[in-house]
Amino acid sequence: MSVVSYIFGILSAVLILAVVVEMLRRRRLRERHAAWWFIAGLLALVAGVFPATLEWAAHLLGIEVPINLVFFVSIAILFLVSLQHSAEVTQLESKTRALAERLAIVELELSRSRPDKPKV
Repeated sequence: MSVVSYIFGILSAVLILAVVVEMLRRRRLRERHAAWWFIAGLLALVAGVFPATLEWAAHLLGIEVPINLVFFVSIAILFLVSLQHSAEVTQLESKTRALAERLAIVELELSRSRPDKPKV
C-alpha cells in the first residue's frame, strides 16, 4: 500500500465522520439514521489506520481477497439503511392514511353542522 493511498483512506474516513457529525449538529440527520453511517465511518477509519486489521478480519472469515470484505460490509450497511428507511416509510404511510381519514370525518361533521355551507 502506497503512502498516498494510506493517507487518502484515512482522510476519506475522517471526512465521512465529520460530515455525519456536522449533519447531526445542524439537525439535518437524526441520531437513529446516523448510527449506520457512523459505524461505516468508524470501520473505514479503523481499516484506514490499521490496514492489517482488514486482512486479519478477511482471513478470520475465510475471505481470500480483503477488499471483498469491504464490499460485503458496505452492501450490508446499505441494506440495513434501506430496510430502516422502508420500515419508516411504511409507518409514515399508515399515519398519513389515518390522518386523511380523520380529516375527512371532521370535514363531514363540520359540513353537517353548518346548514348554510354547501355539503362536500
